[in-house]
Parts: sequence; structure tokens; C-alpha cells
Amino acid sequence: MRVFSSIAAAALLASAALACPPPLQDCSGACYLDNLYCCQNGQLTQKQFCNGGNGGGGNNGGNNGGNNPGCAYGNEQKWTGWGLIDQFNFFTGADPTHGFVQYVDRGTAQNQGLVSVNGNGQVYIGVDHDNNAPNGRRSVRLESKNRINRHMMILDLAHMPGSICGTWPAFWTFGPNWPNSGEIDIIEGVNNQDQNSITLHTRGGCAMPGWRDMGGSSKALNCDANVNGNEGCGVLLNKPGSYGNNFNNQGGGVYVMERIDTLINAWYFPRNAIPGDVLNGHPNPCNWGKPDANFPLGGNCPNDHFGDHNIIFNIAFCGDWAGAVFSQQGCGGSCTDFVANNPQAFRESYWLINSLRLLTR
Repeated sequence: MRVFSSIAAAALLASAALACPPPLQDCSGACYLDNLYCCQNGQLTQKQFCNGGNGGGGNNGGNNGGNNPGCAYGNEQKWTGWGLIDQFNFFTGADPTHGFVQYVDRGTAQNQGLVSVNGNGQVYIGVDHDNNAPNGRRSVRLESKNRINRHMMILDLAHMPGSICGTWPAFWTFGPNWPNSGEIDIIEGVNNQDQNSITLHTRGGCAMPGWRDMGGSSKALNCDANVNGNEGCGVLLNKPGSYGNNFNNQGGGVYVMERIDTLINAWYFPRNAIPGDVLNGHPNPCNWGKPDANFPLGGNCPNDHFGDHNIIFNIAFCGDWAGAVFSQQGCGGSCTDFVANNPQAFRESYWLINSLRLLTR
């Protein structure tokens, strides 16, 4: 259901033939509030990017938002090879999602080939695919040593864990005292899934509007982790090749997540369609068109639902999600039995990372 009050977080489309009702203004048929947006050369632009980031409104604005230097990011940290691994701790506790998995320490992971760096500097993060695992399959969960907040994060992947029964890989961020500091799942799926879901999980009091200008499809609107079985407010990506086997068969690609005071946005770019400004170290989201996933922050979801976050890579098995829908996704029998007794099935369960970049304005 579309709720009119959601304009506090996102623009509402209106017919160009109709006047926008007060207090909204018109921008080429889009209705907007001038405390959140401006109209620059007929294009609706977020307020912080208007006139180089200094505000502005109406139809007179400054430069077109697509070329606005106020959108660009810099101050880049780029992590590759062993330097990337050095930025993370190896989590070795019990899986918080009750997975059929044993997370191992760095020494064990390196000795058993679960973590390595190849001759091209690509970081491999995988699982044991040689041995039966009656007590849970060995895997890796990396948690960044430092926390991040307002930033842009760019993950360049050559390979992600494949679409394999029993698996539950994720690339995500979360804060302490979960879910009070929030969680952002950037890449996540289970079993033989072939489309990526980008999802927020929070404490109560965070919901998304029913319509947002984005490429993906909204799956749920309530982000509260304590309702609906912790479904969260998710967006299913509609671009082909966003997850698993399909992603790997096209040579991988890039995921971008932007987090600022007023929104969390995410984009997925296949290998043959990565914007030049992403490649040259000065990414400018105003050049990219609408995001694949958009989560406005404000009245319906105050930005204090998201604190300082650690970055996580992990590959789990079965557990609260993959185990619960194992049979529904064409995976027969018992999830734990399959994971324990079919090591060869998990040869494609690995991340191969070209780089992870963090940028700020």
C-alpha cells in the first residue's frame, strides 16, 4: 500500500497533466518536497547534491545532477590480496544463525586452503570440499577489525559462492548489540537461488515506503527483526546474473553500497557494464541512474537505527534460512545430511575477491 506520508523519505511520481498538491512542487511530472530534493535542468536531485551540494530548488538549479561533482566519492582505501585478509578477524564461535558449520581460525584456514591469495592477487575464501563433515562443514567467517559508518563500499568479485543446495553465503554489515545497530545484507542467498536479495534488519520502528524509484522489487516493508520471522525489508534484484551460478558464468561483477544520513542505496554492475568512474577511483552515483535497491532513511526509518558496522564475509550451511527452505527449493532430503556427506558438491562454494574499496566524501 502506498502511503502519502512516505514522501518524507522519497519522491512520489505524479501525472504531468496534474498539478502537484501543496506543499509539493513539480519537476517534469515528479512531485517533491523542496527540503529533500531540488529540480536541476528538469531532473529530480537529492538535496545534498543540488548546486554542488549546497542546496537549491525550483527549476533553476545548477549543474545537471549526472555531472555534479558534489556526488563523487574519493579518499579511497583499497584492500587487495593478503592486505585485505589482514583487515579482518576470523570468527570462530558458534554460528549465530544456527548453521551446520564450523568456522575456523586463520591458521587452520590457511593450512587447509580455505583462505589463500593467487598469483593475480585475488583473495579466495572457501569451504572444506574434500571431507565428510558429520559435525558441520568447515568454513570461514571474516569480520572487519574496524567499523564503518557513512561511506561508499565497492566490492569487485570474480566469483561468489554458487547456487548450491545447503549453502547460505553472505556479504553484509552489522553493528554491535544486534539488531539495535542494524544490519545491511548486500549479497545474500540460500540453496539454488539465482537472484540476489538486499535486505535491512533493524530494531522496531523502521519501515520502508511501498514505492521507491529503484530497479529491484520490494519483498517486504517492515525492517523490524523481531517480526515476520526476521524477514527484514528486502529488495529482490531484477538484473540477470546478480547471484550464484549466473553471476559466475558471466565473469562476476561489482556491488556498490552507499550509506549516508538520508538513505542506503545499492547497485549491481555486471562485468561488462561497470561505470568508468567506478573503475577510475572517483565513483559518482549521480551518473548511474536509479539504484537497484533504495532504502530511504528519515521519518519512517530514522537513521539512528544504523550505527557503526563491521563488514562480514561468510559461508554458512543449513540453519535458520537455508535449512528452513531446503525442500522448498528443490533440494531433497535432509539439509544437514546433504551437507555432511557430499563434500564434492561444495567445490564452487567460494568467494574470489579482486578488491574491496571504501570511500568517503
